[in-house]
Amino acid sequence: MEQVKVHFLGASGTVTGSKYLIEYSGRRILVDCGLFQGRKELRDRNWKSLPVPPSSISAVILTHAHLDHTGYLPRLVMDGFSGPIYCTAPTKELTKFILLDSAFLQEEEARFANEKKSSKHKPALPLYTVEDAESAIKKLTVIPKSVNSEILPGVKVFPLCSGHILGAVSLTITLGNKRIVFSGDVGRYNVPILPDPKPVEHGELFICESTYGDRLHEHNNIENQLIELINKVSNKQGPLLIPSFAIGRSQHLLFLLSKLEREGKIPAIPVYIDSPMAINATEIYQQFKYDFDDEASDIIKKGLDPLSSKRCHFLRTADESKKLNKTKGAFVVIAGSGMATGGRILHHLARWLPYQEATVALVGYQAEATRGRQLQEGEPSIKIYGEHIQVNAEVVNLSGLSAHGDKEELTTWLKSCSQSPEQVKIVHGEPAASSSFSKHLNKTFTWNSSPAVHGEIVVI
Repeated sequence: MEQVKVHFLGASGTVTGSKYLIEYSGRRILVDCGLFQGRKELRDRNWKSLPVPPSSISAVILTHAHLDHTGYLPRLVMDGFSGPIYCTAPTKELTKFILLDSAFLQEEEARFANEKKSSKHKPALPLYTVEDAESAIKKLTVIPKSVNSEILPGVKVFPLCSGHILGAVSLTITLGNKRIVFSGDVGRYNVPILPDPKPVEHGELFICESTYGDRLHEHNNIENQLIELINKVSNKQGPLLIPSFAIGRSQHLLFLLSKLEREGKIPAIPVYIDSPMAINATEIYQQFKYDFDDEASDIIKKGLDPLSSKRCHFLRTADESKKLNKTKGAFVVIAGSGMATGGRILHHLARWLPYQEATVALVGYQAEATRGRQLQEGEPSIKIYGEHIQVNAEVVNLSGLSAHGDKEELTTWLKSCSQSPEQVKIVHGEPAASSSFSKHLNKTFTWNSSPAVHGEIVVI
């Protein structure tokens, strides 16, 4: 019986950099190819070579389009990978924009470092270029959901909706007579736009995310939270700044704001989507309406747009974004990035954080050492563009918008799945979350579960 080896090359002891290398029958397959984010120690891993030559990898399979699952692809191609990159149709379209945006930012950061002479490297170089991103995009290859696709001799992939973002899937990979299941990022139940996560059938190895594995989301109704927040912002007559992930979170916000306006529960104040990527992602969501859940589909059948509020404005250019500096009164700005690590949201934070009439809403997970985490933890000032900006604005958390299932929702999903895995490895969580969730699974299901360690190799 031929062995299968799985190398844990990312998202072990952290929530970023997802990469899992499978070795089987002389072939190598990479599941996800994400960028490390957050602490410098983690970001430095992006510059280190993989333990195997990229040219020796036969194929890559993606669970979904987020940067921490796809953002290393251009570097992989740059270093010699030449095979196909398999994913669902929505993931292919979303990944195109994510990789081009990431490459542009890499080039801009290197250019800025060279201009300011702020890097110890002479010259500072981007991790990869737009040209590298374009080369990676050419390799994106669509496989259907809920169908067993043979991608290599003896290797089949069965993707099932995981409910996280559009196109996101859990992966069942069959290698000969062995089965490995990757949870991917598991979404939540009964949330707008996307269907609930679909159950999988376990096999020899199960690799499960644990982003919120040690906690529960607030049970406050997110619609009620938004009603209270928008009405408060309207009364304060100041801006509401929302650092938001361009894919998934922005569309979720648009759906809720549109719904609450239609129901007359919030005033129709201006909403600015100040993110070209979020605008592109929204257009892709509209392109794949057949992936929507029943609630969103019913709105479309009534001739309405579920992703646009009455006074919604899409700002594509930098000049349009800059004009917001002079905007007065109550308005909402939704801009990337979700953890305030870059993007246009930084300009708005630098402009408005010193003012008490401004409000910042954090609408998702904030990784260690990010500006979002600093705001969440109540830091009196944060550094933006080399300057320390005083935080006088009100900062609120809206955890109900998270696209990750919490401990209870992950457990509900696992209870819906069939069979019991022989071995479970917990990934995509900070150490406390992964350890806590692993113990929870061992107690609840009597599984053989443990947190994955970076660089670990599991043999089945």
